[in-house]
Amino acid sequence: MLNRLATTKAKAKKRPFQRASVLLSSALAVCMLSACSAEGAAEPNAASTQSAAGTDKPAAAATLQIEVYERGEAPAGTSVTDNYLTRYAQKNFGDPNGIKLEYVPVPRSEDVQKLNVMMASGEVPDIIFTYDENLVYNYAQQGGLQELDQLLEEHGANLTAFLGEETLAYGVFEGKQYAIPAKRVNVGKYATFIRQDWLDKLGLPAPQTTEEVYETLKAFKENNPGGVDSVIPFGFSLTPSSYEPVVWGLSEQISEEQRVTETHQLGSRDYPTLLPGHKDAVRFLNKLYHEGLMSLDFALDKDEKKLNQDIQTGKVGMFGADGLEPLQEVYGNLQTNVPGASLSAIDPFTNSTGQHYKPLYKPAGMYIIIPKESKHAAEAIRYLDWMAQPDVMLAMQNGEEGVHYKMEQGIPVRIDSEQTNKDLFNTGDMVIISNGRDFGDEELNKTASLIALPEQYRELGSKVLDIMVADGVSPVRFDKPLESQIKYGTMLQEKYDELIARSILAKPDQFDATYDRLLADMMKSGGDAILKERQELYEAMKSQ
Repeated sequence: MLNRLATTKAKAKKRPFQRASVLLSSALAVCMLSACSAEGAAEPNAASTQSAAGTDKPAAAATLQIEVYERGEAPAGTSVTDNYLTRYAQKNFGDPNGIKLEYVPVPRSEDVQKLNVMMASGEVPDIIFTYDENLVYNYAQQGGLQELDQLLEEHGANLTAFLGEETLAYGVFEGKQYAIPAKRVNVGKYATFIRQDWLDKLGLPAPQTTEEVYETLKAFKENNPGGVDSVIPFGFSLTPSSYEPVVWGLSEQISEEQRVTETHQLGSRDYPTLLPGHKDAVRFLNKLYHEGLMSLDFALDKDEKKLNQDIQTGKVGMFGADGLEPLQEVYGNLQTNVPGASLSAIDPFTNSTGQHYKPLYKPAGMYIIIPKESKHAAEAIRYLDWMAQPDVMLAMQNGEEGVHYKMEQGIPVRIDSEQTNKDLFNTGDMVIISNGRDFGDEELNKTASLIALPEQYRELGSKVLDIMVADGVSPVRFDKPLESQIKYGTMLQEKYDELIARSILAKPDQFDATYDRLLADMMKSGGDAILKERQELYEAMKSQ
């Protein structure tokens, strides 16, 4: 049942290599020897231009429409519908198969609303995608999606091999494959950073437990080792990267039943709302706030802008973050603004047994779907299958060797140039079957993540990657989204943020009353319905 519910707690250790993605690492050398097109892109091998059915004959003329995110970031002279990668795909997939590729822009900030309008009107691309699992399920329930099992069997050998059974399972709803989930290369989410130069100045070790965090933050406030105005010992915002490391870190060891039934999935995240330790975690944050040990204006900072500004100006002693993200501009700006500033990565939030629980991403990213209206479902799967070939993926994610990238430690490293930035501005949005670059080997994938960082931060980045998955907890998944979570999820997300913010802001002697009242309101507003449905599903699956 653990496999069925996907409730495995993952440790930071090596995992067996995926058979499908091993092809990617071996393809690196192949691509170096392959011919290059006149436009500078590496040509796929002969298999790349064949149809999925194994014939060199072009398919009947067709126009295949493909959604593409419009982010308003296309360099001058290009667009999301006409650029280096769209032309590469047309030349190497479309032309040999007699298919015209047409990319349909959808604003990233309005993608769900736009998809709903297109689906309702019947004027919808052949390939669309979303990160919202509940939306996919709704479309499937309403009969709006193609069933993909047979199409994958007939046209998706490369795609199936690349994604693997674990990832593909996330596109199965009530026993039928309705979506092609993108493969998520890195499942780790969060790490915590601390000003190492402040610790050194005070002669303190890095905190390793929740209690040591408290003592360290007090020392930062009392001694202000950075000599800054308005020191902020613990930088905090009303965002998951700030509160999730704390509320998960203090969660107590639980049974499988508790893990399944007493969590809420709101949007794409699991929240430990009812788990033992959650209230204590929020109480800990309340204590930090009222002792002046954390950002006082956190409740207004819902996009991390204020937090990042405070970090970069040297005011913050410790903060949680989305993995490697601070090792890009934030850390560099900090060191520019505060000479001698240095960060280290820590994993300090612990429960009563010393574990460092933290949530993981599911091994699937966006959901790629084919509307029932599509007359080109086979061509759509063939397009995705073509993209799954190692040489094609290498070229679309990295461009041409010597022009867009150079090889370093077996990894293509992007050349920072005007041409590269123009040609490859949208690789993530074009290679939709992979969330991240997958080289078929866990160590190679880790090396690729580190090489993408400024060289001086790679050693720190290696530690961050290990912390992100240590004592990690995978999200719970049933074989269909919960009706209660679909109905109440958006509202409950807002109420959860309210629970966190108001409970932290409450006067210490009013904390229990405030927290209990807000939790009761959250449960009455849909939390009880989710709990009941999860309990029923757990009992049903346990009896199978």
